[in-house]
Amino acid sequence: MASNENSDFQKVLEFKIYKCSSFSSSYVPENILVDKPSDQTSRWSSDIDNHPQFLILKLQCPSIVKTITFGKYEKTHVCNIKKFKVYGSLEAENMMELLESGLKNDSTSETFELKHTLGNEENYFPIKYIKILPLQSWGPSFHFSIWHVRLTGIDNPKIIKPYIEWFNLYRQKEVIRLCMKHFRRLEQPEIVETLQRVTGVALEDPRMTGLYDLLVIKGDHLQAERFISNAVMMGLLNDYINAQTYRAVWSKLSTNDLKPGMRGGHQMVLDPSAELVYLFGGWDGNQDLSDLWAYSIASNKWTIICKDTETVGGPSARSCHKMCLDPKRRQLFTFGRYLDTQYRIPENLKSDFFVYDIESDHWTQISEDTGAVGGPQLIFDHQMSMDIEKRTIYIFGGRVLVSPTNSDEHGMVPGTTEPIFSGLYSYHVSTGTWNRLACDIARTCPTNVPTIRSRAGHSMLFHPGLRKLYIFAGQRGKEYLSDFFTYEIDTHHIEHISFNDFSTKDSNHVPAVGYAQRATIDPELGEIYILSGLSKDKDKRDDNVQHSFWVYNIKNNKWSCIYRNENVGEKYWNKMQDYEPCPRFAHQLVYDHAKKVHYLFGGNPGRSRLRSLRLDDFWQLKLCRPSHEQILKRCKLLIRKHKFEELALNNSVEALEYLQTKVSEIIDHNDVEQTKEFQLLTSILFREQNSLLGEATNSNSSGSVIGNLVNMGTSLYCPTTRDIHTLRTELYDKLTEFFPESLTQPRANLIYLLPL
Repeated sequence: MASNENSDFQKVLEFKIYKCSSFSSSYVPENILVDKPSDQTSRWSSDIDNHPQFLILKLQCPSIVKTITFGKYEKTHVCNIKKFKVYGSLEAENMMELLESGLKNDSTSETFELKHTLGNEENYFPIKYIKILPLQSWGPSFHFSIWHVRLTGIDNPKIIKPYIEWFNLYRQKEVIRLCMKHFRRLEQPEIVETLQRVTGVALEDPRMTGLYDLLVIKGDHLQAERFISNAVMMGLLNDYINAQTYRAVWSKLSTNDLKPGMRGGHQMVLDPSAELVYLFGGWDGNQDLSDLWAYSIASNKWTIICKDTETVGGPSARSCHKMCLDPKRRQLFTFGRYLDTQYRIPENLKSDFFVYDIESDHWTQISEDTGAVGGPQLIFDHQMSMDIEKRTIYIFGGRVLVSPTNSDEHGMVPGTTEPIFSGLYSYHVSTGTWNRLACDIARTCPTNVPTIRSRAGHSMLFHPGLRKLYIFAGQRGKEYLSDFFTYEIDTHHIEHISFNDFSTKDSNHVPAVGYAQRATIDPELGEIYILSGLSKDKDKRDDNVQHSFWVYNIKNNKWSCIYRNENVGEKYWNKMQDYEPCPRFAHQLVYDHAKKVHYLFGGNPGRSRLRSLRLDDFWQLKLCRPSHEQILKRCKLLIRKHKFEELALNNSVEALEYLQTKVSEIIDHNDVEQTKEFQLLTSILFREQNSLLGEATNSNSSGSVIGNLVNMGTSLYCPTTRDIHTLRTELYDKLTEFFPESLTQPRANLIYLLPL
């Protein structure tokens, strides 16, 4: 039922203040309806900070609310909300949590996506009331202030009405399913069957009911294992596997054949269909390079295509340039370069633009100076992405190189405090035309062109399905940026991404602010990958060239760090040089989205004692999730551990034998955690019979406790049917977590929803 039209959600929704806990008489709630960042009084403020404060908004009509935007004062303020929650519902009570996050203490408004889908089909659910609950302000013991709120979404009654009907039906079905689950846990199958027959609502997929009967009713653990094996083969556990955290596996790609030499600031692109990686240029520590190489993934072999591209009509030696590839037409485009100050004379500051035709092995200069034909001026440390279907190249950011006569020794224009940064441009290959899409905020801009806060050393990636550019971080003068935003290329809409999970505000949950990170994207998986490089403390470069690898899930709006190595000792990296790459910057990273593999080459290790040192090592990175076999083993271990507990209720001898054979054989005894858990299982045999355990221990001081228990051959428990049913139900609940929610009983329990 969910619409794919993003434009449907872009309407600004009207609302009024319905209720608030308290407010200062000077700053009334209605002030948030108008955005006046320069007006100190244009806000709602609570009277106090030590009791739950809230603000409830009432929409004009039920709406599907996708985003909430918080405006701010024109400068930092102690009353800005550092931490908050947002709730929503069709009624003013019993609200559902839609968001937990926080605001930065600055003057930039922030937009957050609210939870607006429910159910396995991801249907939209309408709301009429929104509750904003401040939890913490930026100033210690200060009251809370909300300066401006804007909501966007859909309020068209024709669209909303069927979703309200669906939502009401959904809630009724979920209540019935919760009741069914509750009565099944109480061993009341007649009530469950009656509810199902009368309402026509199913508790779960029939296959899961089959597992329940095998496990809970019959206690056939072996058949339950076979059921799980079949489910794994049928792909029923794939959603669970895909939700697991990646594990980074590095492999060094070595060859005795000819290969590119040491360098940083080079460029690489990957053609997945041809299984080739192309590398061009870079800085070897002493000079710029102009060699073009190809690496065959299939044969693990480098081939030099050209030692000096300038001699065959191609680009001159360069570094800090950018490349992109059109794999359909087998064309490689390159743009930009860095020049030392002494070479920045007007004749050298032309921005040339080249294309290399792979099939014909021929370079063509598209433009001698793009700045003269509506494109960017000569820039470096920019970003370049290509929309292959539309044959359009996008170039954003980078520092503009200017003549020393027009700048100081740092490349800054006299009278300014920061370098000149380039804006956002598009180049249409078929027509050979440039279009300026956005200007930097510090530069003169035509009235019909928007402005963007430009930067250098950032990341920019194109998602062909969503038709968006994803732009992250970078450096602007002395400021290191951590913002993350998208540019929708068809509508030119810019959306700043804030993280819905408040924990992501922690530096351990988002990539650290820094420079020269490398990013790739997998549109099919909806994931962005970032390998960090140089952190922001450049005064201690040796200690701050640290590696971490991050994955951003676009759908869930969440970062995950899957690899981190902050070792700085030279001795350590000499020992690890064949196992994982040492930290670096000015490296290159490319991604094969077909085989899900990254390739890393070269870079600058940032050694202060060896400033000219560059690297020539080549690495492969695979992101591995648990395999089907590992997940199956995990499920079998759960089943066998629970069977052992059930046996321990009846017969300690049989339980011990099962532990030493069936449970032991599935334990990875090289895994410290698994081994420890296995050893602790023996405590189940005597956890409720300490007195009997003491008797067993004293009967033979030279024998083991377990040995005495075996010799006694007795049960330490008098189990009830309820004990066994509870154990089996707990196991069933744990196993259902491996299956999609669309197949299973509700995750929640009815008894926990009872207000106390």
